[in-house]
Amino acid sequence: MRKGKVAISLVAAAILTSTLLSGCSADSSQQGVTTVTMLQYKPEAVKAFEKIEKLFNDTHDDIQLKIESPNEAMTVLKTRLIREDYPDIVGIGGDMNYSNFLDADLFEDISDIEIIDTINPAYSKMEKELELIPKEGVYALPYAANAAGILYNKDMFEQNGWVIPETWSEFISLCDKIKASGTNPLYLGYKDTWTCLAPWNALAVGLAPSDVCSNVNAGKTTFAAEYPEVAEKIKVLLDYAEPNPYAYSYNDACTAFARGQSAMYPIGSYAVPQILSVNPDMNIDSFTFPANENEEDNVLNSGIDLHFSVMKNTKNKEAVYEVLRFLFKDETVQIYLDEQGGIPCKQGDFELSKFLNGMEKYIREGRMSDYQDHHYPSEMSVDAMIQTYLMDKSDNAAELFLERFDKEWVRYNRDLIARVQKYEEEHK
Repeated sequence: MRKGKVAISLVAAAILTSTLLSGCSADSSQQGVTTVTMLQYKPEAVKAFEKIEKLFNDTHDDIQLKIESPNEAMTVLKTRLIREDYPDIVGIGGDMNYSNFLDADLFEDISDIEIIDTINPAYSKMEKELELIPKEGVYALPYAANAAGILYNKDMFEQNGWVIPETWSEFISLCDKIKASGTNPLYLGYKDTWTCLAPWNALAVGLAPSDVCSNVNAGKTTFAAEYPEVAEKIKVLLDYAEPNPYAYSYNDACTAFARGQSAMYPIGSYAVPQILSVNPDMNIDSFTFPANENEEDNVLNSGIDLHFSVMKNTKNKEAVYEVLRFLFKDETVQIYLDEQGGIPCKQGDFELSKFLNGMEKYIREGRMSDYQDHHYPSEMSVDAMIQTYLMDKSDNAAELFLERFDKEWVRYNRDLIARVQKYEEEHK
């Protein structure tokens, strides 16, 4: 998913834990009013949260909600923890930052709040898979998600009679047809290495188990065994893209797609605002990456873009729960979706963005799996590894890439692997 990641080491997290547990959130109740503070990591969503904050405060006399939306929120959060200036609630993404904070025992078990029963089971499953070591309880409430697959120029498809593919063979046939018409089937923009992860994730969720990283840590499998087809198919995409995609950035790719220089763009829904900034009238739709030869085996790549956790030992738990209940009201969720787009993690009759029409079937059916890179340590730089592999034209490039993947995984996860395998041994 395209978001900057601020890594936190397990050692640092452990230090923060000891700091956190030596003191807890100050009771901010004054004259019968309890202040609940929330720090959320999406500064681009500040307008939505300003509306939500005002609506909450206008309807509650005994609780005041204060929402902070700083830039570099993860850095701010870690600094505040060191200073023992804790928010009551944090809103962060479902990625390794969350996994490390959770592993450091910073979050409260909120399994007693009834909101859990309203969450789409697919996203609840993703939350559990973000646990580095399995834990009893619930520690986050998924709020909004995004999805990645193929964005396509709907007008171009309709004008040429091109049909949305449902299998890998149909996809390749479509790419051949578009290429023969004189148009680039795809635009990739691999100069920014993180963009290599977009098609990688969208293919991997349909071709590898969702818990592949946990299984590797447990010694049950290897990436060399699970990722060969992913590696093979992502390289095939180069045959249908712009020449030398490593010379073009994410912004270049968005601009090219907006100007009709390709019929499709393998990227996430998060790219739509950037594309529309170039061509506001563009008719964009999307479809799930058809990675398999059987449509029923395809899986939508969707990940948790925002979820809420409660800091451990907050003194305002009752008020915090009231805030969470308000956040998860249907009308509050819709305020966020209207401002930010995305996919609601709560079950219900919400209005989805028109840009997700082609993915709606998978969303409604819960045929979704998390971005695999949400489980990769940022220090491993998997995006750069994929880019290097794609540029390697040698016959054994895939073999060398997967061998390196396993080697680097052990290098950056050695302590975690030992802990996971100890857990597995103790819980046979």
